[in-house]
Amino acid sequence: MAKILIIEDDLTFSQILEGFLTKHGHEPTAINDVKKSLKLTAEQNFDLFLLDYRLPDGTGLDVLSHIRDMGMTQPVIIMTSFNDVRTAVKSIQLGAFDYITKPVNPDELLMIINNALGKKEKPVSGNSIEHADAIKGKSSIADKLYEHINLVAPTDMSVIIQGETGTGKEYAARALHMHSKRKDKPFVAIDCGALSKELAASELFGHAKGAFTGALNDKKGQFEAGNGGTLFLDEVGNLSYEVQVKMLRALQEKTIQPLGSTKNVKVDVRIITATNDDLKNSVSNGDFREDLYHRLNEFKIQLPPLRDRGKDIELFINHFIKLSNEELHRNVQHLSPAAKDLLLQYDWPGNLRELKNVIKRMVLLTPTETAEIDALPEEMIISINQVPKPNGSDLKAINEVNEKMLIMETLVKVKYNKSKAAKLLNIDRKTLYSKMERYEIE
Repeated sequence: MAKILIIEDDLTFSQILEGFLTKHGHEPTAINDVKKSLKLTAEQNFDLFLLDYRLPDGTGLDVLSHIRDMGMTQPVIIMTSFNDVRTAVKSIQLGAFDYITKPVNPDELLMIINNALGKKEKPVSGNSIEHADAIKGKSSIADKLYEHINLVAPTDMSVIIQGETGTGKEYAARALHMHSKRKDKPFVAIDCGALSKELAASELFGHAKGAFTGALNDKKGQFEAGNGGTLFLDEVGNLSYEVQVKMLRALQEKTIQPLGSTKNVKVDVRIITATNDDLKNSVSNGDFREDLYHRLNEFKIQLPPLRDRGKDIELFINHFIKLSNEELHRNVQHLSPAAKDLLLQYDWPGNLRELKNVIKRMVLLTPTETAEIDALPEEMIISINQVPKPNGSDLKAINEVNEKMLIMETLVKVKYNKSKAAKLLNIDRKTLYSKMERYEIE
């Protein structure tokens, strides 16, 4: 049983969620705005947060930022409309565990919650490169990526991995570690985006007993825990100026000083950092120290977005189907032509992470060997066919765009049953076919 805080302003939907989660053995509490959530999180402990993105007095990101600033590390799941997926991707950058699009599928939500609650802390040691093939491919862009990884991995050079959210930066970091001379030593991954300013120094460098309120025992920092191995710092641009100063000293002198301690501790770690932004811009803006940037940027690897990886997308689709079959005890072997076309045409703003989530949902909703298009989020179809609205006051053009969108949305709603679509649109089938041909709707 988990204590779950639901923050959702749609009272009917909120009650449905409460009933559903209670039925599955959890203890949900529901509130409907940002202000109440800030008060409640200060008074009670929760195991998981389920946040609506759009709230009456703010957004789910406001709550997420507050939770992380308070030093809470419990998993956060954002619920959002499909149109806000790009904003939901930002929530991952801020430390959310995952997001789910509305209308929420109950089985999908339960799967994400169970994954979040069952998430283990990343092991301090271990030489498995979990699902490293998630970044492999056969395209020329993938060949170049692995050429760079193989070139720099055996060295001790600091590496910056740059790429959009969800492009597989941690997979690339693990690949660098596993091809290095440090592969038998710890690989320690730290999400700097999920660290509050107060906790970052303690998490990285450790602290002595009594260093601050709540420091009841000595604690080893991640630099010390990863001694001899590789330290992977994700979203390093989020670290405060004070922590940047301490990190620069650690890299220059190969020593750290735990908070509240007078002793120096020798450390030998290789640093790999990741960022979805260009740290160079942060340096120009004065948000990131230039001397630290040059220390970290001995070699840069740029990860391409999924939409630029061409034929590799099909490899990733098959890979995630295989993983999802094993996890969900399904046997999806084929994609229908329509489902395959949609997966290949979509632009994947959330990259590999979004693809993995969509495939997992598709497999969950497919009891047979062939996945059909109706197992994919229907909003994906709309986004593929969306037509930009014409500028100006051309009434005929505006009406045609609106008519096309209405036809497409209706077709999606009835799972492409033309008879039902025609009936809902109050036209005959012949007129529907004629309009589909005119607007080039497949």
